[in-house]
Amino acid sequence: MKNIVNYKMILLVLLLAFTSCADDFLEEPAPTEGVSEDVVFGSREGVEAYISGINRRARGQFTSVDASGLNSLFFARTIKGNDLIHGSSWWSFDYANDNREPTYRRTVFNWEFPYFMINQANTLINGIEDSDLSEVDKRELSGQGQALRAFYYFQLAMEYQHTYSYDSSLPAPPIYTELSLEGNPMSSLEELYAFIVDDLTEAVDKLSSDRLGKSYINKQVASGILANVYLVMGNWAGAERAANLAYDGDLAGSLDPSSYGDGFADINNPEWLWGNPQTGDQSAYYYVAPSAFMDPITPAYNNIFVNENFYNLFSETDARNTFRVSSTLTDYRKVTSTKFVFAFDSDIVVMRKPEMILVEAEAKFRQGDENGARTLLYALQKNRDPEAVASNNTGVALEEEILIERRKELYGECGVEWFDAKRLQRGMPRTSNHRITLSNNPIVPNDKRFFLKIPLTEIDANDNIDLSVNANR
Repeated sequence: MKNIVNYKMILLVLLLAFTSCADDFLEEPAPTEGVSEDVVFGSREGVEAYISGINRRARGQFTSVDASGLNSLFFARTIKGNDLIHGSSWWSFDYANDNREPTYRRTVFNWEFPYFMINQANTLINGIEDSDLSEVDKRELSGQGQALRAFYYFQLAMEYQHTYSYDSSLPAPPIYTELSLEGNPMSSLEELYAFIVDDLTEAVDKLSSDRLGKSYINKQVASGILANVYLVMGNWAGAERAANLAYDGDLAGSLDPSSYGDGFADINNPEWLWGNPQTGDQSAYYYVAPSAFMDPITPAYNNIFVNENFYNLFSETDARNTFRVSSTLTDYRKVTSTKFVFAFDSDIVVMRKPEMILVEAEAKFRQGDENGARTLLYALQKNRDPEAVASNNTGVALEEEILIERRKELYGECGVEWFDAKRLQRGMPRTSNHRITLSNNPIVPNDKRFFLKIPLTEIDANDNIDLSVNANR
């Protein structure tokens, strides 16, 4: 496992190097070039500074514009669907759903970036365990590490195999819990999801609602991650409980329709559960924030447009109707959105409370509580649109209404259309107004284009994985 080993070796050097930057590390929580293990794990402040460094890596440029931080994972999923349309430049291969071969940048990045973050989390967890910190500090800080580790393993599970309910015995990415100089064999989806759930349930138990800021994981964020994992696994009761805990069951305090006019650029937005903050000296420039691609006004890439059919799902009085319709263009460029406003210090959303409300609504529906599902759904709809009318839908019609509401609420954020199509074993057809329609090769249920092949760099370097891993993929 050449790539993982290299990152681990670098990390070991960073942690074991005794340098004069210890004070700077504690005063300015950011990655440094050499900090002793004693400094990092010798105090709660040292560990928190290390976690801050991990968080910063989530929003930094990893290799390129479309292979930067966490948002590159999410935005690649977003642009594979039907609701948004890609114009040109970055993300073109993702948009074409033609970016999954073992040597391609998307395939390599989506493997290496999560494993890099997992290595950081493993170092965090193991360093805390071996430290002299108080048991109270160990418990809370290791809980953050476990939630981070589980979150990135969840991304790997989603990216490199069919969904869990398709066949949980299928091979899945290897599991690591400590620094290793030897590559592990592939796991199975069943093993990987069991590991993820164990990490997250422990994290939820260990963590409190307190945290240093919204870029850090607390009990609510860990519960939100678990809610999405349970959605994929079909554990509806678990998803309902976890989602409700994530937003504290507080509908009124979780919804702020006026924030849709703020450009989704401020982590202090009361709807945000988890985000990545930007500052002038740590700017993402043009390569991380979705606003750099979607904002049609501020000079950036401006290369993402809105499917007119999706735009037509929104009423004029819906606060989420951030769309601009051209009076001159008639092709795929006709509709754009100002949901995301670009600036060099625009914060990046990762998880919001409305998502959790909709997870809870879907989970109630799956368990036969249609009245409960409609109540939650209408509470969100009425908050967004004062003219909304309560639905009387049942059965399949109610299911579709919930899924459409998820798309309307979360477009451009986390790839919800792709996520739902994959986990529910649906297709992802495109309408004819797309620049690339995929009409000759549509995305069908359980299409192999929902997951990537294992990178060749991994196969070449890991003695426990060979070329056969990509057979029939």
